[in-house]
Amino acid sequence: MNEYKAQFQKIAVGVLVGALIFALSLTIFTPQQASLLGLIALLVALWTNEGLPLGVVSLLPIIMFPAFSILTTKETTVNYAHPIIFLFLGGFMLAIAVEKTHLHRWIADKMLSLFPATPKGIIFSLTITAGLLSSVLSNTTTTLLLMSIALFITDNLRLKMRFALAIAYGASVGGILTPIGTPPNLILLGIMQNKGMEIIPFLQWMWMVAPLVFMMFFVVASLLSIGVKDIDMSISTEDKALDKEQKKVLYIIAGLVVLLLLNAPLKPYWNGLGLSEAGILLGAGLLLYVPPFKILDWMADKGKIPYRIMFLFGAGFSIAKAFSSTGLADEFASYLITITQLSPIMILFAVAMLITFTTEITSNTALISIMLPVIYAVAQQTGINTTLFMMVATICASYAFMLPIATAPNAIAMSSGAVSIANMARYGIVLNLVGIFLIVMVAEFFWKGIL
Repeated sequence: MNEYKAQFQKIAVGVLVGALIFALSLTIFTPQQASLLGLIALLVALWTNEGLPLGVVSLLPIIMFPAFSILTTKETTVNYAHPIIFLFLGGFMLAIAVEKTHLHRWIADKMLSLFPATPKGIIFSLTITAGLLSSVLSNTTTTLLLMSIALFITDNLRLKMRFALAIAYGASVGGILTPIGTPPNLILLGIMQNKGMEIIPFLQWMWMVAPLVFMMFFVVASLLSIGVKDIDMSISTEDKALDKEQKKVLYIIAGLVVLLLLNAPLKPYWNGLGLSEAGILLGAGLLLYVPPFKILDWMADKGKIPYRIMFLFGAGFSIAKAFSSTGLADEFASYLITITQLSPIMILFAVAMLITFTTEITSNTALISIMLPVIYAVAQQTGINTTLFMMVATICASYAFMLPIATAPNAIAMSSGAVSIANMARYGIVLNLVGIFLIVMVAEFFWKGIL
């Protein structure tokens, strides 16, 4: 009974927050726009306090948007079949295969063996291992897979805390290395596709963000290594050969990389194969069910496919569509246009600060779904570089390190019991500020010449 009461209270809080935002918005916006803001507040509140399961909350727009005359049912549901969602589905099938065959343990052992068996060496290896894995797996999956390794390496509580944060922060940092590494990346590509913008090719994305990612790896690991020099410990790794099933998964991943390389345009020398990247990744995932690979079994493994995250993507794309169709994005853009009087680099700093610190108190997926259409509208009205500013906002949405609610890796580190909010905030504020600075510098002096 107490459990039902607590859940009812959380739902009631969400409804009250939504009603309050709706009432306040009526003084500025039209009833339709105010309704949208109220519904978004309700969704964010329920996502945040877990008043209802994530998947259930993510499906509510299909009911609520038509009910409040924001979008029709067809206009809403089409967002739940967006091509980007199937790209994610293929990537997660690969992640399930990696986990099922324990390939991640082999990868982790190889990474750990590359660094000295000292506290500092392990912090660096965990940060980079989590980062590289999360570039192809979801950062949530990567953090869950590696957290148990980190917690059993040592009994020292100081090191446990730093190891847990190394994995969580490394996963967030590395998640941006590929377009499929974290949900905000996929939402950006989905919105760019919807707006008729030129999509950033897979490999171009990787070499654009690689300098930022590896600088942040060094910053994260160096910061967490302060004060561990006096702690003695050792670690042993097992040099096991790959088994037959693990080799099959590696073959598929290697083939996928080669196909993505061939598919990527290298103008003016090579126009690419012209294949859909969503189709390529989904095809690689489906191969795992087909002989002679046959790594996955639909009946046995279907429960591991994160349909709730796919529904979350659908909700994010629906919110973005609603922002545009109701004119709310243009309304917000008119308020933000005043910052465009600043120099371009100061605008980048303003956007980076806004997204990074707002992400600390809300879902980065929901936030980026709301803000990207606004930034697009601002860019269209003022002539600033649309892709550049949307890219900066997207990366900043993943680079929030202060609070557990900010990202899934932060929440997992907190739930491990090894990390306190105070410690996370202490390290996180430094990484937030360093991240903002590096993102803006890379955008201004590197991305601007490409995008």
